[in-house]
Amino acid sequence: MTRSSKAALLEPDAAPGSLPGRRVFITGASSGIGAALARRYAALGCELGLVGRRLDALQDLCGSLPGQGHRVYALDVRDRTALQAAARDFLAAGPVDLVIASAGISAGTLTDEPEDHAVFEAILDTNVLAMMATFSPFIAPMRERGRGTLAGIGSVAGVRGLPGAGAYSASKAAVRAYCESLRVELYGTGVRVVTLAPGFIATPMTARNPYRMPFLMPVERFAEKAQQAIDAGASYRVIPWPMAWVARLLRLVPDALYDRAAARRKRKPRMGGDA
Repeated sequence: MTRSSKAALLEPDAAPGSLPGRRVFITGASSGIGAALARRYAALGCELGLVGRRLDALQDLCGSLPGQGHRVYALDVRDRTALQAAARDFLAAGPVDLVIASAGISAGTLTDEPEDHAVFEAILDTNVLAMMATFSPFIAPMRERGRGTLAGIGSVAGVRGLPGAGAYSASKAAVRAYCESLRVELYGTGVRVVTLAPGFIATPMTARNPYRMPFLMPVERFAEKAQQAIDAGASYRVIPWPMAWVARLLRLVPDALYDRAAARRKRKPRMGGDA
């Protein structure tokens, strides 16, 4: 977003940094990163559409947010019919400026364990296919307006394959490639696509990790940095910034060296939970 177009979205008496009048649709808002992003954008004056699986958590979150007009949609993003109905309902109340596909699940998986095959499917469906289904209803209206932003939550876990996390690493690598493809498809339309790749963020998901997590960042701090990256028009941003250097270095490590080091890494527990 250019400086002039961003300023055009602000009311004349708006406080610096606030975004009154903007409408934001967020999946995965029941907890973790999605909930933190909801708190961040509500504090900036935005009107929110909040999607999550747990109605009680969404209602508690919505009740704690400043502003009015927020809507909650209790559903599983794998339910395409319910997800698209929620999108249509939110669009009916006015144009949408930003869609954040934050819903995601994580679990340790092993390819040779038959019971993990269903977990592979659930992770890929939730983290990748549901992101596409989340963005889909908003693209045509954004193109017609000539502006809008689609933001997908990836992960540094998609930079290199991690042992015992084949499904999760594959899903986050796919998120980066998918968002890049979509960004190119929408080039010149005024619709921007942003990929955010969190490192280790303090959420219920990472609380179960049995290994050291360098540069662990508080979730509210992540939400602040994510909002800044989105408003800056970043195409791809790793947060926190030290993890961006780690990600770059990992891409340069020869496979033979990486394999020996990564094979000794502690693994995420199987049958993990959601973000």
